[in-house]
Amino acid sequence: MLKRLLGKAPVDVWVIKQIEDDLLHLCGQGVTQANARQKTVLAELEAGTYSGAVRMSGGGVVLIASLFDALVPIEALQLLPDGQARWQGRDWLVAQVPQRCWAYTGRLITQASPLGGSGLVSSEDVSGIRRQAEKDTPRVPGEVVFRSENANEDPLVVPKGGPTKGPRPRSGREWRKD
Repeated sequence: MLKRLLGKAPVDVWVIKQIEDDLLHLCGQGVTQANARQKTVLAELEAGTYSGAVRMSGGGVVLIASLFDALVPIEALQLLPDGQARWQGRDWLVAQVPQRCWAYTGRLITQASPLGGSGLVSSEDVSGIRRQAEKDTPRVPGEVVFRSENANEDPLVVPKGGPTKGPRPRSGREWRKD
């Protein structure tokens, strides 16, 4: 209440992780955590220079604003049906960013929702890591052939019931003939 009277009320924002040509990777809603006046925070959000903390709704996770491409006041972005949003006078496709990707600093890619439906979900782009791993992984020259155990090899153990060299001690009790 006191913050509202002093003009330092937090600003509710939409948190956009990544912006592409016609796609927004949307994390969800958050609240700015600044000690500045609300008008100052709104001006920084408009200019894209806000550098404070953002508390994400639903879990209370606090993240730094530099992790995101844009923080948009709630009134400036309108969610539309069928996974779209209206922002800056145009319509955008929306991909939902899961919490595990909120602090990810690399590029995001979109996939169809694993739960079905028509929604899009963002995930980490690990193609560069995969490419590097494939390049560094040694490759076996030639073809790998699978065969049965001990085929074309000398046996290491005498087969059961096979020839033996000398008497074998028996297990258990035995009559000593004393």
